[in-house]
Amino acid sequence: MGIRMNGSQLLCESLVREGVVEIFGLPGGAILPLYQTLPEYPQLRHILTRHEQGAAHAADGYARVTGRVGVCWATSGPGATNLITGIATAQMDSVPVVAVVGQVARASIGTDAFQETDTTGITLPITKHNTLVMDPLEIPQVVKEAFHIANTGRPGPVVIDVPKDVQTEDVEIPYDSFDEFYDALEIDLPGYKPNLKGHNSQIRKAVKLIDEAEQPVILAGHGIVFSGAYDELRELAEKAQIPVITTLLGISSFPDDHILCVGMPGMHGMAYASIAIEEADLLIALGMRFDDRITGKPSAFARKSKKIHIDIDPSEIGKNVEVDVPIVGDLKRVLRKLNPQVKENTHAGWLQRIEELKAEHPSHVIRDANQLLPQLIVRELSEVTEGDAVVVTGVGQHQMWAAQHFTYKYPCTFITSGGSGAMGYEVPGAMGVQVGAPDKAVWSVAGDGGFQMTMCELATIVENRLPVKFAIINNNVLGMVHQWQEFFYDKSYVATAYTANPDFVKLAEAFGIKAMRVTDKVQVRGAIEEAMAHDGPVVIDFIVEEEERVYPMIKAGGTIEDLVEEPDFAPWEMAR
Repeated sequence: MGIRMNGSQLLCESLVREGVVEIFGLPGGAILPLYQTLPEYPQLRHILTRHEQGAAHAADGYARVTGRVGVCWATSGPGATNLITGIATAQMDSVPVVAVVGQVARASIGTDAFQETDTTGITLPITKHNTLVMDPLEIPQVVKEAFHIANTGRPGPVVIDVPKDVQTEDVEIPYDSFDEFYDALEIDLPGYKPNLKGHNSQIRKAVKLIDEAEQPVILAGHGIVFSGAYDELRELAEKAQIPVITTLLGISSFPDDHILCVGMPGMHGMAYASIAIEEADLLIALGMRFDDRITGKPSAFARKSKKIHIDIDPSEIGKNVEVDVPIVGDLKRVLRKLNPQVKENTHAGWLQRIEELKAEHPSHVIRDANQLLPQLIVRELSEVTEGDAVVVTGVGQHQMWAAQHFTYKYPCTFITSGGSGAMGYEVPGAMGVQVGAPDKAVWSVAGDGGFQMTMCELATIVENRLPVKFAIINNNVLGMVHQWQEFFYDKSYVATAYTANPDFVKLAEAFGIKAMRVTDKVQVRGAIEEAMAHDGPVVIDFIVEEEERVYPMIKAGGTIEDLVEEPDFAPWEMAR
């Protein structure tokens, strides 16, 4: 009785039982035994990335678009440390990722052996959980717990650190089959008990505030996406006629073309959305963390309103902004209990006021200009795709233009690095999204700076025949930093100009990718249509003006009084 398996086989068997299909990774000495086991498991598709950061970001993008745990592998030392940016990105944005990392042999741990790094120590502050496995028999239990932790409660990344000799050691399992063994494992984590239901008395208090409010707003965050509470959010908004404002990561949790949608608030959000929050008498915060990019100065944020905050993570409630009714629980479950109790309402006067604010602060308007404007590129992309595309961005000006000017009609179609703000996410993130959603049109709206950080993954995209389309907003500068230098550092443009950007068309063609350059606004629609018609990856190099700025803007730590709008139709004088 019993079967013998080595640590690598135990790990692969466990991943198969957790439903893993794709793995993003890059081999090295300390994880080579695991890689050598892969041919025994054809059901595990390994995607060989060109850099471990690409593997982590790809697993992140995959997880966001599928709702499943993304998996990445790397070797010890520099392989593990190259994952760090992607792991931190997943942690900040609550993305379920499991990273399996090779480690030096057990006897060498602590000796400064070749490519030894204390991976668990380094990743402890940026993971939901991590484990150094010292016994191969522990691997199935560790994997089962890792996937449970990563994808329940508030999602997040988990690191499994596996010494090389643990991967190769044979052990006997006292069962006739691995399935029987794995099924017998129980998850018993006394310190980890996510509250999913929501407290009934708190829900009743929230219902009372909602029914009594005259000027309520909903502020919907990333939690809507991960709980899948799209229908429940829409039901609440429509039943009580409450305008919906979305955070950056909440974009695509509520249709942009819905009459109750008010867009994104905050530092680069719609001016009218930020003003609406300030005028509201009730703020219903759903699955968001009152990030500083939204609140600005927390003590001056939404001072006129009562506040309801529903979140699965109790540590987020009251952390940045005090609330009147806290509810800890999964949004989908809580809203399913809350919605039937809420009375139907109209709020006609308040909705009219929102429309007045939109007219007074036309943040979506693109000015008429002869030059090629980034905003126009995003608007044309939205129109050509009819909103039926997943847009993945890096971080910077292009990210804000993509958030502002694309009409997101469908759930989970805007994917970006939010809390971490990781430049370089746009290439591997889009790659992971395309792997996870092979039937969807995936557009990476990229900055020329961020694109260059991870453009090596173009090779991975070609190798795996992924039809990702890239719209590079190329202004030859680190655009957002350049903008801050203009506004807040007296136009002292230090280290933000690129004087030797590559020819992105030739670069793409060197990878075997179809590429185009667009320099005139009349070429934009045709180029996007041509890219959409091509059945492989495409790079479009959009040459835009260096001086173009993102508006509106509220300075960091500021208030609505610090609002800077487009100069051509700003009701306030620009403050610089």
